[in-house]
Amino acid sequence: MALSIAVAPTIPTMAAEHSNPFLQPYNTVYDIPPFESITYADYMPAFEQGLKERNQEIDAIVKNRATPDFENTILALEQSGQLLNKVMLVFSSLNETDSSPEMEALAEKIMPMYSQSSDEIMMNPSLFNKVKQVYDRRKEFNLSAPELRAVEQTYKQFVRSGALLNDADKQQLMKINTDLTDLYLKFNRNLLNDTNAFTIVVNDASELSGIPAGNVAMAADEANARGFNGKWVFTLHAPSRLPVLQYADNRALRQKMYEGYTNLASQGENDNKPVINSILKARAQKAKLLGFENFAAYQTDNVMAKTVDNAEDLLLKIWHPAIKRANEEVKEMQALADRMGDNITIQPWDYYYYAEKLRLDKYNINEDQVRAYFPLENVRQGIFNMAQKLYGVTFTELPDAPKYNPEVKVYDVKDANTGEHLAVFMTDYFPRASKRQGAWMSEFQGAFSDPDGSSQRPIVYNVGNFTKPAGDTPSLLTLDEVETMFHEFGHGLHGMLTKAKLRSQAGTNVDRDFVELPSQIHEHWAMEPEMLKSYARHYKTGEAIPDSLINKLLAASTHNQGFATTELVGAALLDLQYGKITDADNVDVAAFEADVAQKLNMPKEITFRYRSPYFRHIFGSDGYAAGYYTYLWAEVLDSDGFEHFKETGIFDPATAASFKANVLEAGGSADPMELYVKFRGREPHVDALLRNRGLDTTTEPSHDLPMPGGK
Repeated sequence: MALSIAVAPTIPTMAAEHSNPFLQPYNTVYDIPPFESITYADYMPAFEQGLKERNQEIDAIVKNRATPDFENTILALEQSGQLLNKVMLVFSSLNETDSSPEMEALAEKIMPMYSQSSDEIMMNPSLFNKVKQVYDRRKEFNLSAPELRAVEQTYKQFVRSGALLNDADKQQLMKINTDLTDLYLKFNRNLLNDTNAFTIVVNDASELSGIPAGNVAMAADEANARGFNGKWVFTLHAPSRLPVLQYADNRALRQKMYEGYTNLASQGENDNKPVINSILKARAQKAKLLGFENFAAYQTDNVMAKTVDNAEDLLLKIWHPAIKRANEEVKEMQALADRMGDNITIQPWDYYYYAEKLRLDKYNINEDQVRAYFPLENVRQGIFNMAQKLYGVTFTELPDAPKYNPEVKVYDVKDANTGEHLAVFMTDYFPRASKRQGAWMSEFQGAFSDPDGSSQRPIVYNVGNFTKPAGDTPSLLTLDEVETMFHEFGHGLHGMLTKAKLRSQAGTNVDRDFVELPSQIHEHWAMEPEMLKSYARHYKTGEAIPDSLINKLLAASTHNQGFATTELVGAALLDLQYGKITDADNVDVAAFEADVAQKLNMPKEITFRYRSPYFRHIFGSDGYAAGYYTYLWAEVLDSDGFEHFKETGIFDPATAASFKANVLEAGGSADPMELYVKFRGREPHVDALLRNRGLDTTTEPSHDLPMPGGK
């Protein structure tokens, strides 16, 4: 569905009547951006005005003759650029959720300018001198612990951004950063275009054997929307792709879908391999300039892991039991295929299919039957009920609030006891051509509480690409989609419940390998029997999910974990190997992938969770580059942490209050390991992750993970 933003009026009289929404108070409920009033023509003038105002604010800090201290330097920096931030949060968010050629064209202009402006600030010698003075005297100012942490982090951020470089190296670093911004835009554009370009059109209903009726109906709807009446269209979006791989009896159809996905953005005009080469070269140059052995060393220096070795050590502790279990799974599936008389050797495009057959054979679970208990609206209400029981918050829909797309729903989040407004929460759950793949959480407005009494509460949103309604059937979620909704909602709670005062520490502004703890720990509630009975209800009868089916789900909870863990850990290890490259000239991406897989002894039936040309986490931005291991690092924390909930009761008020205070509300105001220990009472044990995934804890020595803490 297209974004309800129109191009700015061209008739002079009409243009004169239009006021740029960014340059005035929104005057909307809870200051939600007035999306319907924002035109493409509004972004650039507001962005340029925001840049101008931020530059003036930075200049005022530099020219302030008072002795540099926390308030006039660090806090002033925190408070600068409010208009710019206001514009960029809307622009960058909508460019991912409702992109268009107009938005892409704007991004190509805005993002390099934004990158250059940020670099100029971080490499301003006069500004850095003031920051350094505060840093050197930080123990003299009687600062609170969060304020002291802010001083130390601000200083380190300047150093990591090139503040100590000479002028020539600063110019080189700025060029590298601008180039990387352009490359990330190109990578993401190629990926979106190639995703939208691929379709499988099926003409004969017999080719659809095995695919659930709901997915067939969804394919028919997609075909009708594209002008292929009477046919069926499948795309690379997960709700369309995965049912083909998982259920289609037609092996050729499975292979076509698998190869379409694994060759995504790998050839033709949307080929991302040359882009990756340029990214790797730029990152290696950047790391060298800043005094690091490689880009992975640069990235891990500023997070909990602290070193590449620590990250790899964790991954290899999981890798060995994972591939052992994956090889066992392949043998089980091959034996089943033989018994079925299929006369095939298991290939990667067979894995999902025979894993599903094996699950049915071993546990008598049919996912189509299971999905009937997970209509999207019930699951959404389930996450809200979980939040109320754990943390005492309520969600009330605001049907008339501004929305950037008609499919968005908006909620007022309040403290159940006091009625205090805590946040605005938005959900946007269905695929469309203008939305990138995957699921994520972000915000249109952050939170803060300034010393002068001014404050702001966040506007948080969750985005998904879940199964759409088809015909008379509502959106029925797969188990993976259910867990994904709980996952992203966990991120959302981290953003919504924050009580950290400083902008740089509020919500999800935490170490990258800590940020996944709130998201991943909340996945555990999704399949807990007590929780399931409260929200999993049949979409036709309203019947609660029966105990017999719950027991089957629990018995099968670790089914196929060899595969799932191998593709995830493999991708994380591949990411780190890319980060360790020092000579990035002419890297053969496909050969590099194959070499890493060979060295890891990766089962031939499994590929990396994301192949490089569509590995957006690591090549679409710096966000998770040399940091995809984060999901596994955080899983050590979430598995260990949820065992604490299991010991006390999954809705135990004291345990929930501790997690809320020490993790969700604290944000980045303290060292992550310090916060975890306050909640758990000790540091985490890696065995909890292996137990949770049903993996052998004796394959490798199982000792506590060396987690040195934060920055």
